[in-house]
Amino acid sequence: MDGTMGTIDPAAMLAQVRAWSAINTGTSNLAGLAEQADALAEAFAVLPGTVEQVDPAPVTAIAADGTAFDKPHGRHLVVRVRPQANRRILLTGHMDTVFPADHPFQHQRWLDGETLNGPGVADMKGGIAVMLHALMAFEATPGASALGYDVLINSDEETGSLASAALIAELAAGKMAALTYEPAALPDGTLAHERGGTGNYSITITGKSAHAGRNPHEGRNAIVAAADLILRLKALETPEITINPAKLEGGSANNVVPDHAVLRFNIRPRSVEAGAAFDHALDHLLIDIQAAHEVATRRHGGVTRPPKKVDAAAQRLFDLVRACGAELGQDIRWQSTGGVCDGNNIAACGVPVVDTMGVRGGAIHSPDEYLIVPSLAERAALSARVITRLSQGALN
Repeated sequence: MDGTMGTIDPAAMLAQVRAWSAINTGTSNLAGLAEQADALAEAFAVLPGTVEQVDPAPVTAIAADGTAFDKPHGRHLVVRVRPQANRRILLTGHMDTVFPADHPFQHQRWLDGETLNGPGVADMKGGIAVMLHALMAFEATPGASALGYDVLINSDEETGSLASAALIAELAAGKMAALTYEPAALPDGTLAHERGGTGNYSITITGKSAHAGRNPHEGRNAIVAAADLILRLKALETPEITINPAKLEGGSANNVVPDHAVLRFNIRPRSVEAGAAFDHALDHLLIDIQAAHEVATRRHGGVTRPPKKVDAAAQRLFDLVRACGAELGQDIRWQSTGGVCDGNNIAACGVPVVDTMGVRGGAIHSPDEYLIVPSLAERAALSARVITRLSQGALN
């Protein structure tokens, strides 16, 4: 058995994952997130650094009636170890899940002797355990003092990290590399390579109400304007960007011309240029909708995670992970994906990042989510070896 693997306790890792999975941490469950943050603060206190909980940044959202409101979020956990070291890296994860407190998926069950089904076991409470135990194993190595690192576990990754984006950028600054603990892209351990970007928009449309029978011509139908906007948005799709109109809210009684609508949609640009071109086109599209339907429009949102390209520096980090995997008998591969995560934000800061260093599993964001339990120790050993190589200047 590899010496690094020998310092890792699989049973302790599994116990932590199961305890953390039992805490509901849907992004809007502030009480659950507070409980989880306290549990993580206690767990990460074994590392030789400072542990603090950081307040979320203010985030504004749009209600169904078109008004803006402050959207609360949980606190983020930050661990700082040897901040004065010459070589420093960033490790990130998230404590929130997509399952709110009233979701029926709240419990764990064994699918077989090696496969655990449960909320967040793969995405990404298993990943947090991998991160922690990799760092514990690294700290037991003779050269650990050569490397400093920051750990960020945020509370809002599943909704775009709007309350933690500035903190991610702050912690990424000056780092030579970053590792993020999303689950592997495939159950065999394949990593995510390049990623597209994402943006979320809300468009509020204000028309004029009128009686649908007596004087409909005096009304200005916000729902019709929104429907026209939906079709025009879809017409902007190219191979470089997809557009998903996701939700239309508004209207009232059938005999009233609706004077209000809110359209929510998501875009997935493959390049920074495609996202910028869409944003410009949207401004002109809204002017056309206003003129065609005699309504007012107001936009909210934009690109929240830019596309993640893999440059030469990032590719060296991928190659390092693959080489460390080979030393452990793990065949590390990668593929591009349309999904997004905090790795997009880190890459936008110019820091090389591999963002699927977490567990092997699958069916994330569904009640079928599962963790392949042996991957806890397997991936922790991989990370410990990568971190050790980074401490020795492997990217220099």
